[in-house]
Amino acid sequence: MQEVDTATLIRAWKSGAPVLDVREDYEYIDGHVPGAQLIPLGELPARVGEVPAGDTVYVICASGNRSKRGATILESAGRAAVSVAGGTSAWLHAGQDVRRGPSA
Repeated sequence: MQEVDTATLIRAWKSGAPVLDVREDYEYIDGHVPGAQLIPLGELPARVGEVPAGDTVYVICASGNRSKRGATILESAGRAAVSVAGGTSAWLHAGQDVRRGPSA
């Protein structure tokens, strides 16, 4: 499982790379990377088919712990995935905007 920094995520996100948020619904609603798909970590094994195949998926959580597990789950299912170190906290610390509410 590969881990990338926030600067790598920002470049990939600006290029349209898929971002998967594996936090809980209430955390996602509170603020998430614009365009990020929500699948809570506990649901991910049963919902891997909803994750885009092909492109590397950038898996994010609050601080980087759950995203490691999420990236491992995706890799085990044959998807290309990386974990984002520092998670949404690092995204905010880098001065990036978040979207609030239940929609991507």
